[in-house]
Amino acid sequence: MKLTAGCPLCNSNAALYHELNHKRYYKCKTCCSIFLDPLHYLPGDEEKARYEQHNNDVNDPGYQKFVLPIVTEITRRFKKLDEGLDFGAGPGPVIKKLLEDRGFSVELYDPYFWNNAEVLKRKYDYIICCEVIEHFQSPKKEFALLKSLLKPGGVLYCKTEIYSEDLDFKKWYYKNDPTHVFFYQEKTLQWIQEHFHFSNLNIKGRVVIFFN
Repeated sequence: MKLTAGCPLCNSNAALYHELNHKRYYKCKTCCSIFLDPLHYLPGDEEKARYEQHNNDVNDPGYQKFVLPIVTEITRRFKKLDEGLDFGAGPGPVIKKLLEDRGFSVELYDPYFWNNAEVLKRKYDYIICCEVIEHFQSPKKEFALLKSLLKPGGVLYCKTEIYSEDLDFKKWYYKNDPTHVFFYQEKTLQWIQEHFHFSNLNIKGRVVIFFN
């Protein structure tokens, strides 16, 4: 059994944290992230199929309510002419629909469903990663990209379930999705802010806001 692994966010040494259902999870001593052993990642076709099973109806009221906290944050802070990017939008880009219904403009990117490299050659006033960052197999690379796509003064909005040590990891439901491979504690998010030189960090429940 491999007792240590390299952290895919900060490159530090991580120790075996739990072995559950024949899967190994490691915890990083530096950034406090918890991550799945890459040996247990789904193949790309199986990962895509899993995403296609999600509720992807942009007109579903429950789906709209789920993403509304991010939509509300954006409409409060930004103007309709400001440019946004939904990064990892998935097959049902509900945030784009809700923002465009309000007169905002949002581009889409997703490696499986909206794989348009042209949108990654521009900079944006705000970027949305709703239930995306827990899927990052290479979080260091992905956060560097997201930071580079933000205009000065831009904002990165992420939505994820944040882990805390007072939770029982064995019973924590969020790890059970086979496409969830990287988990964040508050200290992990603070490490990201400092390492990637975001000016500020605000955590509002499951909504994580990085300011450029």
